[in-house]
Amino acid sequence: MQIIKTDGLTKYYGKNRGIIDLNLCVEEQEFFGFIGPNGAGKSTTIRTLLGLIKQSGGSAEIYDMDTVKYKRKILKQVGYLPSETAFYPRMRVRELLKFSAGLRRADCGQEAARLCERLRLDTSRFCDELSLGNRKKAAIVCALQHNPELLILDEPTSGLDPLIQREFFEILHERNRKGATVFLSSHVLSEIQRHCTRAAIIREGRMAACGSVETLAGTGAKRITVHGEVHPENLPGVQDLSAGDGSVRFLYTGDMNELLRFLANCHVTDLTVAEPDLEEVFMHYYAEGGNTK
Repeated sequence: MQIIKTDGLTKYYGKNRGIIDLNLCVEEQEFFGFIGPNGAGKSTTIRTLLGLIKQSGGSAEIYDMDTVKYKRKILKQVGYLPSETAFYPRMRVRELLKFSAGLRRADCGQEAARLCERLRLDTSRFCDELSLGNRKKAAIVCALQHNPELLILDEPTSGLDPLIQREFFEILHERNRKGATVFLSSHVLSEIQRHCTRAAIIREGRMAACGSVETLAGTGAKRITVHGEVHPENLPGVQDLSAGDGSVRFLYTGDMNELLRFLANCHVTDLTVAEPDLEEVFMHYYAEGGNTK
């Protein structure tokens, strides 16, 4: 079942670009990554999906329901974590969590307590006294305490220390194994590669690529590290070249036989050929424009 589906989804802010002709599909129980730097259109996409802002063109559906027509019904089934949060200042965290649950007319006390314990969130603190990390923890609990079927998370780990990040992702994987669909927006590529099964790359408001994480990383390029006297800057297929400590590193998309013939005429003391990681592939899409889909 397709949980999220968009067709030509477009949003302009006056004459300024938000997102353009976005076609996206997320299947039930996927752990889906949405990748792009700040300003690429990730938050605009999410806010449009949730009906928080109105699209300029195209359509979006969640659970086969139009996101404009059935916004309230959809929001009851979604746990949304915005990239930035704002709370009532003189409200304590425990009051905030109860208030959030009350908006859904749900008793979330037990689940909220479990989440607060795992995330080490002090519920006696006033919201305006919270650090960035603790504000993010409180927002996470608000998003998850009602056990939603769909989690839409916009830059969820900013401000969290590494131990809490690890616990947070363990919670997400537990929910995913129980049937929840996770839509994770992030510019931290290692998070996407480590946790997601499929991902989409958004570039300047347009879809640059979409597929399994393995497929996105498997573009045919190789990460080459050569030790010795080697100067491959004019060799076709060499990208992202760097040098230092008697070695050169580059991303190679050319003919491997041609590379070997080139290296045979150089003084090489060591050679490593490896698959590029997702971050290198991502930078390739942004440097070269990628293949828009």
